[in-house]
Amino acid sequence: MSTTKALLLGSLVLLATYSGCTTTGGVSLRPDGTPGPEECPAEAKRVMEALRLHVGDAAWVELDANQISSKRITLYDGPIESILNDDLGTLEETTRLYGRVWTVGPQVVIRWYEAHPPNRGKLPICAVARLSYDQMRKLPESKPGMAVLDGSTSAAYIVDSFR
Repeated sequence: MSTTKALLLGSLVLLATYSGCTTTGGVSLRPDGTPGPEECPAEAKRVMEALRLHVGDAAWVELDANQISSKRITLYDGPIESILNDDLGTLEETTRLYGRVWTVGPQVVIRWYEAHPPNRGKLPICAVARLSYDQMRKLPESKPGMAVLDGSTSAAYIVDSFR
């Protein structure tokens, strides 16, 4: 096999392995457009166990790293970068969480797939945004593809699958 072919094959294997750990694509959608159930990848479960993150563990987060401490924030469908306000297991405050936002439906849905602690690389995780009392409910001025929320914080909960 030529060197070029070997490098190409190695790159494809690496890309397939990497995208299998952190992909957010391919999530099935319910009839109302909200994301359907999704399994937490085995690698994320192993990493969360090593980080002492258990189902139900939670910490406060700034939902959008670009809108910290805002009275109202606007979130758009697609990727999101959030910041931990508290320690979560062995993930320290200021750890970045990377995931995806869905704004279809009455409430915003946020799923985080990666954590990036300070001075370390990104780690696969499974977490969701949750607030009681309808606080993740979109405000009436929200338009399609975006959501206006009253406040910039939420709790991030560790999960073993997305429901």
